[in-house]
Amino acid sequence: MKAKADTPFVALNIAVLTVSDTRTFDTDTSGQTFVDRLTAAGHTLAARELLKDDLYKIRAQVAAWIADDTVQVVLITGGTGFTGRDSTPEAVACLLDKQVEGFGELFRQISVADIGTSTVQSRALAGLANGTLVCCLPGSTNAVRTGWDGILAEQLDARHRPCNFVAHLKQVAACDSRG
Repeated sequence: MKAKADTPFVALNIAVLTVSDTRTFDTDTSGQTFVDRLTAAGHTLAARELLKDDLYKIRAQVAAWIADDTVQVVLITGGTGFTGRDSTPEAVACLLDKQVEGFGELFRQISVADIGTSTVQSRALAGLANGTLVCCLPGSTNAVRTGWDGILAEQLDARHRPCNFVAHLKQVAACDSRG
């Protein structure tokens, strides 16, 4: 990572949503991986939810977080596959003001090393809505690791150059706890 030495770290308020018909908080290793990684990086867990794969419940929760002035990032794991119940991309896409086209492309590119051509079935996506970055990743713990380590760790760090998402997020200054 390229870092600008005179730029301070900015702790972000991040909500985590797991979409699964089978997991509980006790068995949600993917959501827990997001929580572990974001807190280890110095960010704050703003909220955590686990919902069944229901398009309208997912949309309602994400919309509530987008409207919440304190939530800057929403990380979603699960519901991005091709089964009849997988509806996370459909639930989220209509809420986005701008899609981050390169997010899904880059996620699939870095996933090839782990899962080969199966990466074409990833419907990972991201976008901005009301100053909130929303990222949807597959439900496997490995996918969460890949997404965080390969994309999100740098893009959620204000020190990363040449650019990152922090400047595009709402209330960034209010959340800077390390100044």
